[in-house]
Amino acid sequence: MAYQRQFYPGKSIPAMNRKKYMNPKVKLKHIRSISKDDVIKIMGHRNPQEGYKSIHPPIDPEEEKAKYNCPIRALVTPISGAKAGDRVRYIQFTDSVYFAPISPYQRAWMYLSRYRGLDTGTLSGRQIIEMRERNLEDLAQEMIENETFDPALTGIRGATVHGHACRLDEHGLMFDAWQRYVWDEKKGEVVYVKDQVALPLDTRISVGKPASLKECAKRTTIFTAYPGGVDMRDDPEVTMYGLRIHKLRTLSGFQPWKVIGE
Repeated sequence: MAYQRQFYPGKSIPAMNRKKYMNPKVKLKHIRSISKDDVIKIMGHRNPQEGYKSIHPPIDPEEEKAKYNCPIRALVTPISGAKAGDRVRYIQFTDSVYFAPISPYQRAWMYLSRYRGLDTGTLSGRQIIEMRERNLEDLAQEMIENETFDPALTGIRGATVHGHACRLDEHGLMFDAWQRYVWDEKKGEVVYVKDQVALPLDTRISVGKPASLKECAKRTTIFTAYPGGVDMRDDPEVTMYGLRIHKLRTLSGFQPWKVIGE
């Protein structure tokens, strides 16, 4: 029988969402539309319609083959940005602890499972992606438009990213010290007024309406004991392994004789 890749154990809502987001064969749900020019403005690396800057000449496969006797070069097809010589740029997402559709380390799993040619780094509330510029713009647009992004609970922040664990405001928005996005009272939507490093934009860019708490609880990958959410204590995959590990690690650090036979 052919091997079938196991993406994540468990059948709870967060576990099933983790499986789905990691599986490259699953097309993620398209929720909103944002133009490529608006994505470029929020990222702030170049102006819309401006040409891509290069850091090396375009790659010629035949010339590469003649110049370098390298088996890896023969195996790996360069992504379009690498082939063109694009510089490497970045985008960074911040995910709220209050039922954001995905969390930083699951972003890393998803990116590395679904895409090629990227580097990614995880911190407590943020996830940076570095990639050749034209490929990064395509990835960023896809991530903003699909179900892993929520306008209120996901922030695009290249600097001063703190706030993922703060309380949500009266409109359900995650705190942002630079107020890159604000609530549009008339439309009931979240709009960006600054780019990811908090430089003012010349136009307000809407990223749509936030989802309800009920909808967020269906889409999240986060286990939590927060009222009305997905309680991690109800999931055997967490209680059998995760919580047991924490308990044994804590006890054995001070009284190792108490965990014999556990």
